[in-house]
Formats: sequence, C-alpha cells, structure tokens
Amino acid sequence: MNQPVLVYKGEALASYGFGDPHPFGLDRHDVFHNELAAAGIDDGVEYATPGSARVDDLLLFHTPEYIDLVSKMSTEGKGFLDGGDTPAMPGIFDAASTVVGTTMAAVDAIMRGEAKRAFVPIAGLHHAGRDGAAGFCVFNDCGVAAEYLRARYGLNRIAYVDIDAHHGDGVFYGFEDDPDLFFADIHEDGRYLYPGTGAATETGTGRARGTKLNIPLPPGAGDAEFAAAWARVEDYLDHARPEFIILQCGADSLAGDPITHLQYTEQAHADAAAALCRLADKHCEGRIVGTGGGGYNRHNLARAWTRVVQSFVEAA
Repeated sequence: MNQPVLVYKGEALASYGFGDPHPFGLDRHDVFHNELAAAGIDDGVEYATPGSARVDDLLLFHTPEYIDLVSKMSTEGKGFLDGGDTPAMPGIFDAASTVVGTTMAAVDAIMRGEAKRAFVPIAGLHHAGRDGAAGFCVFNDCGVAAEYLRARYGLNRIAYVDIDAHHGDGVFYGFEDDPDLFFADIHEDGRYLYPGTGAATETGTGRARGTKLNIPLPPGAGDAEFAAAWARVEDYLDHARPEFIILQCGADSLAGDPITHLQYTEQAHADAAAALCRLADKHCEGRIVGTGGGGYNRHNLARAWTRVVQSFVEAA
C-alpha cells in the first residue's frame, strides 16, 4: 500500500507572517489548505501537526548572537530584524521556531519511514542567513533541516532545489563552501529582482566549486524557459546522487504575482515535483520534504502548492 503524503497544518504554523498590508500575511496557510481540501486527493494525504524547534536546533545553522537578537526583539515587538522587509512582530521568535520545528518534524517522519514525502506550506524561509534575517525570513528552516539530517541521521549528500522567483541566498551562502550540499536554483535574474544574487557564475567556493547550480531567467520567462532550465537541474541531481531532497517551491514565480516578473503556470510546479519524486525514488528511497516558500498572489500559491502535493500523492 502506498504511504500517504504528510501535509502539515495548524494554527501555530499559520501564525508565521506579518499581517496586512505586508505581502507575507497571515492568511496564506488557510488559503492553501482550503484549496487542498477541494482538490479531491484526501485519500493520499495525512495531516500532521506543527512542531517546534529548540534553541539547540536553531544553533545547527544560526549564530547564538542572532538567535538572542530575535528573541529580544520578538519580546519588544517593534522595529525590523533587517533593513526594512522583516518586522520584529511580537511573538515572531516562537512563530519562526515553529516553522523550523515543523520542517524538522517532516524530516523525522520521513527518516522514521512513516512517509516518503511531506509538505510544509509555511516554510522554505530561504533568505535568512546564518547571522541575520532577510526578505521576510527570520530563521532558515531549510538550512537547519540540512544540518539536522547530518547531525541526527548521519546523511551527508543533501540536495536543495529552489524554484521560487527569488534566489535562495541564505541557503546558498550558508553552504557556499560545502561540497556535499547540492544546490540547484532557478530564479529571476538578480539584476531585476531581490536579492540581486544567484548569477550563473556562482557555483560554490573552494572544495565546493562546481557543486552549486544557479540558473537566472529573464523577466517574463514562462513554462518553456523553465522546462529548459529544469532539464539541467535533473541532469545535475542525477549526477549528485543525493540522500535526501529539500524542495523550496515558492509560487511567486507564477504569472500575476504582485512583486515578481516571471510568468510560469502551476504546471511548472507540478512537473518539477513529479520529476523530483522520480529522482528521489532512484537515489534516496523517495525522501523529499517540500516547503512552500514565497508567493503573494493567493490564488497562485494555493494552486501551485496543491499541484506539488498532488504530484507527491501520484508518485507515492
């Protein structure tokens, strides 16, 4: 019998956000779950409750000084954790810790054999660096998850795949010199979009040179351009032979997002997720965690993430 796809749901996870009129509002969790419930794939989905990270978990990726800063500013509940994108909302420390803990819970469930695939909608906070917030992201759950897979389960070869419109700079620079973190990122060219990084020449440093794949696309690129880039990602991952795959599937790369310029349809996300399932079955016992990432057109994020889960279900 096929295993269900774990999908995480709960108020604690929904609480990560910054309220109106901030693009990363508090409604994104429920918009997705409403769409998923209407998709008719309940037989293949099992809902799971959010987790919570401890400080020791956060320290796997983040510096103690930065964790202390978030804790202090979360209590005060005013100002910004970065240059102006990421407000220090009251309680943001606990909300961000829940995001990290939920992605870790998904990793645990997969490594225990309870599922092969899992999806965490409010996650994929790929801009947060080891020592700072950025771009709506407080703690980098993907970075913590990669370090956790190594520390807890002894895995080394982790693949991080990012199809968000924005470059996953927090993950890239966090592992830029790490030859066993295989990084593949298709994004809008940084000359036209935040954070301005992710040039094709950025392939890793030192022993890690050549282990990172950045594919910037021009504004207006659609499904055809994505498919061509994705063929390179598949070849790269097939050669990398990862032991675990982390997918950041931000929906801000779909046409109609209010802050980006790519023009994908939801089919891009469905196809990418299906392809990753095939690669995961070939190389790493099917193990994939999907994280929602960005997406600021609510219809787009609901549909794109639902199509990712549907691809996971169909491949399970």
